[in-house]
Amino acid sequence: MSNTEQPDSPSSGGVQSVDRAISVLEILARKGEARVTEVAAEIAVHKSTAFRLLTALEERGLVEQDSDRGKYRLGFGILRLAGAVSARMDVNRMGRPVCERLAKELGETVNIAVVQAHYAVNVDQVQGPAAISAHNWVGQLTPLHATSSGKVLLAHLAAAAREELLSNAGLPRFTKATITSSTTLDRELTVVRDRGYAMTLEEYEPGLNAVAAPIRTQHGGVVAAVSASGPAYRLTAARMAEVAPTLVAGAEEISHFLGYLG
Repeated sequence: MSNTEQPDSPSSGGVQSVDRAISVLEILARKGEARVTEVAAEIAVHKSTAFRLLTALEERGLVEQDSDRGKYRLGFGILRLAGAVSARMDVNRMGRPVCERLAKELGETVNIAVVQAHYAVNVDQVQGPAAISAHNWVGQLTPLHATSSGKVLLAHLAAAAREELLSNAGLPRFTKATITSSTTLDRELTVVRDRGYAMTLEEYEPGLNAVAAPIRTQHGGVVAAVSASGPAYRLTAARMAEVAPTLVAGAEEISHFLGYLG
């Protein structure tokens, strides 16, 4: 687009602005520093458009300006975003040995899940010796309100963030045991926080039960959940209550690996 670029249409403007902002960050990552005119030339927009993008990114701390030379570079706000991704990647790396031990000790399938959009996504799985033909959950998006990992992740979100997330996701029913009342779910999440772990009794799939505990980052925020799941006839409510302390201890061990000192 030349310096006589046309204004964004209402339908495409938001997406185009996001795309341009990402391009700006990529340019600064590649070049190290750049002036407004350089950025404008690279993304083929008017200088005023490039300046608006840089100003918006600067307000969020994602870029900063060298006042002496008039050049922009990536800001420390990038580290905040990168840190969140790094923590998730570390969960997999640090959590794998613990999950292998838990799966062997509990005899059930052990998963690690994180929040993605308004779902819980499983990022790692280890099958226990009793889980001969367990379903592979890795990469699958599962409902937050109907899974043990999802309940853990929901329970430790800020109230406003949780409300917004659930308003977007809704509380769809998957089985006759699924919680579809926000009031009931709120009570359940309070129990999860107080008790230190979550349980689901055939709430997502008939015949499948699960128990999960929170994994924390070095600052104490819950970044993931580790769960044990198995058939309802074997992993009963009583059995889950028995294994919960072992699962919680495993989650705390992973948390310590991530730098959380408690």
